[in-house]
Amino acid sequence: MGIRIEHDDNEHLIPVHLVGSIPLASANDVFDLLGRKLSNCCRRFPDGETGERKNWIGWQLRVFSEQPALIQSEKKDRDYQLHPPFTFRPGYGPDDLSFNDLGFAREASSSFNLFGKKQTAGVLPENAKFLVALPTPFAPVYSFTTYTIQDQVFPVYESSILSELGAICEMIPPEKLSIQWDVATEMSIFEGVYSAPIVDPWKTLMARLSRLGNAVPEEVDMGYHLCYGSMNNRHWKEPDDLGMCIKVANELKKTVSRQINFLHMPVPVDRVDDDYYEPLIDIELGPATEVFLGLLHDTDSANGNVSRLSIASKYLREFGIASECGLGRREPKDMVKIIEHHAEVSRQVHKTLTR
Repeated sequence: MGIRIEHDDNEHLIPVHLVGSIPLASANDVFDLLGRKLSNCCRRFPDGETGERKNWIGWQLRVFSEQPALIQSEKKDRDYQLHPPFTFRPGYGPDDLSFNDLGFAREASSSFNLFGKKQTAGVLPENAKFLVALPTPFAPVYSFTTYTIQDQVFPVYESSILSELGAICEMIPPEKLSIQWDVATEMSIFEGVYSAPIVDPWKTLMARLSRLGNAVPEEVDMGYHLCYGSMNNRHWKEPDDLGMCIKVANELKKTVSRQINFLHMPVPVDRVDDDYYEPLIDIELGPATEVFLGLLHDTDSANGNVSRLSIASKYLREFGIASECGLGRREPKDMVKIIEHHAEVSRQVHKTLTR
């Protein structure tokens, strides 16, 4: 049950994955907390996406608002939208767009310098990787532009985010870097919650996800976070089961030419039934891909989390654990307790396995 991490003291722990966002005041605070609490069970450490990045893609609104070619609409296209979307200003088109600096590479550079100092000081493990979570380019385009222009804006924004990825991969040594693609908007469309101005959404969006994976150099650790949203700490839909996640994972296995190092999937707190986990039987990812199930809920006891893990283990032999989504919309004052809960469940599972 679960992938195990072995330590010098011969203790075996279930590995923990950190999805990305942690709402503390700074990356320094995030690294210090994670280093104190999770160094023995975690190998990928994010900077917490602090400051203006705390609301996932919300900080990218500025990138669109600063485009002279765009003007904001008067109303939203749908409810689950932060702001009324942008459309082209009369007389302008995609050739007038220029997304020169999205900010991802700049933030990664600053945080990685600190990450290195924390490793040197022994706060973070020597073999740890710096996790950079990137939204798929479709997510900001879908959120911040009208349906009528998305097919024109997308190639321009995609090119820019791939440039940001390239810059990140150039500045950070590959053995120190982990790239996570946040797949939220696509999952909402696959699940039929929202529509998209695309003739064949499954084929088109899966091709885009594969293209993102293939853009990451082979020597860089890379994975996907399959996300059902967390606005107001709620999903836009509670998944019926893991079937859609497995469908996406298997398609990625077929179409991504490089190794997928990890995959994260959500598990609602009330799913202690076999039906939810049974689709795991059909997962086609190779043994080198770490699967992390987002079954950690700090609103539940360690034993409750272990119960979900025990049921999942009937259908997947090895996996790690994580929170259901990022923690960016949680209260900063709760972070120590939540991170400690991650460590507690990792230890509790070990005790359960060795009884």
